[in-house]
Amino acid sequence: MATAKKDDVFDVLQVNEGATDFILVGDSPFICNAMSHKVGQELLLPKGRKSSAERAMTAKHSPPEEFRRSMYYSRDKEGPTAIVHKATAFKKALMGAALDIPGAKKAQIGRLAYVVGDEVPIYGIPEIMLSVVRSADINKTPDIRTRAIIPQWCAVVSFRYMEPILKGDVLAKLLSGAGMSQGVGDWRVEKGSGSYGRFHLAEKDDPQAQIIMEGGGRAAQEEAIKNPQPYDSETEALLDWWDAEFKRRGFKVA
Repeated sequence: MATAKKDDVFDVLQVNEGATDFILVGDSPFICNAMSHKVGQELLLPKGRKSSAERAMTAKHSPPEEFRRSMYYSRDKEGPTAIVHKATAFKKALMGAALDIPGAKKAQIGRLAYVVGDEVPIYGIPEIMLSVVRSADINKTPDIRTRAIIPQWCAVVSFRYMEPILKGDVLAKLLSGAGMSQGVGDWRVEKGSGSYGRFHLAEKDDPQAQIIMEGGGRAAQEEAIKNPQPYDSETEALLDWWDAEFKRRGFKVA
């Protein structure tokens, strides 16, 4: 095995940390997809089977409660928004775009760039959406799923990256591609069948971003969370029926 001589010279590239903030403006609605705390509680301490009497008096779904549980909430009570999303989702979108764009490698991009912090504030007014879905069981049993959806949204994402191996303009190109081919949130483009969570990069003075930020901050979000408005006519009809039947049958929330 060859060994380095005493007078050998090694030339190591000098690297620095670059920093760039990107403003993302939604091109399609953002669907919140936080795992319900109720699911986690059931995994930690299962309640066991209910009696037939308990099942008869307990509603299978509570849309208002499920709506509120579908969102990630900021741990910073003084933050600009009440609603946030996982920072890793934006890095994952960036890495996914590298699979489709020539000249970039997913694993390498994952090593060279990261999103600052654990949470990314999401601006915009959440609405309640009820959708018919198919369960994962063998019979693909239909069910109703309630989530929060933000029709008009934007976010400010702070990236750090290794220069000069990765440059700011290259990162911008990848993130722009991620907005088209990956998206964020539930039923996003990456999943194949969905088209939600798409976005584009905007400048600081972008009028659309400014409108969303000014009207979709913490105070407006907290009000919308307390009194959600239906996203579409199907949701409105289902909520009206559920509310009437819930009261008529004397149900209690599970």
